[in-house]
Amino acid sequence: MPAYELVAMGRCGVDLYPLDHGVGLEDVERFGKFLGGSATNVAVAAARYGRHSAIITRTGRDPFGRFVRRALRGFGVDDAFAGEVDGPPTPVTFCEIFPPDDFPLYFYRYPIAPDLMIEADEIPFDAVREAGVFWATVTGLSQEPSRSAHFAAWQARGRRAHTVLDLDYRPMFWPDPGEAGAQVGKALEHVTVAVGNREECEVAVGESDPQRAADALLERGVELAIVKQGPKGVLAATAGERVEVPPFPVTVVNGLGAGDAFGGALVHGLLSGWELTRILRFANVAGAIVAGRLECSSAMPTQAEVETLLSGPGTAPESRQEGEG
Repeated sequence: MPAYELVAMGRCGVDLYPLDHGVGLEDVERFGKFLGGSATNVAVAAARYGRHSAIITRTGRDPFGRFVRRALRGFGVDDAFAGEVDGPPTPVTFCEIFPPDDFPLYFYRYPIAPDLMIEADEIPFDAVREAGVFWATVTGLSQEPSRSAHFAAWQARGRRAHTVLDLDYRPMFWPDPGEAGAQVGKALEHVTVAVGNREECEVAVGESDPQRAADALLERGVELAIVKQGPKGVLAATAGERVEVPPFPVTVVNGLGAGDAFGGALVHGLLSGWELTRILRFANVAGAIVAGRLECSSAMPTQAEVETLLSGPGTAPESRQEGEG
């Protein structure tokens, strides 16, 4: 079995994003179809930087499932662990585009999505153990059997360095925020890196203040805590270092993929052994680039694109899509 630089586990599906912006879905006439899902987007982003990446996920036995696997391969992500399940269809996700800061999401994942049907005995344990980075998200803890599969994967990995939990809390996937907090608390015992925004940190550790949230995550045994603060930038903390980096300016088209772009860049920085400030600056720029584009997966930048912006002043370029305006 090949040694992967990144193994991600979690959500996949098809994003159907409107090409008509500034109107509700009831008035949208044209959509673009893209590979989507948070963990999937992170794997794609890492592959853009040349990282050997794989995704543990599931689709339905349907045309959209075939599209997901074909798109993964096209982006250089190994789909060996992206199996099919009987029953529910491959999920689709719609959004509305109201720049600069309103992008409602509509998930069609009921009663259960295929990527939440991963069984513990289906985990490729050797790949999880040997990966340079193992990335999982809180969404994967929201239902069984995926919850048990995640804990089995963490148990096999043994809290090895660069075991990342994306706090990625989506309230529509949880009947009770308290249950989400309890499951995240258990998950933090198995990971070495936690990354999330202020609201997600509050669910995880009961703190939304960035400094206190970072402290609380470190107290849970995490070695690197990253708190994203939106327009106030990002904070990263370890036991011996604390770094804050301001945001990179961007003309926002769709902010939904920025966090996943940040995640893929974080993976690349960790694997490269960069110091914290460089990782955060690189990841901020990657997120800004994707926020200036419509889609998520296919919008992920290359290292050359990010480095070009890092090397000089300016804002991240937006990518104009037909029908925008």
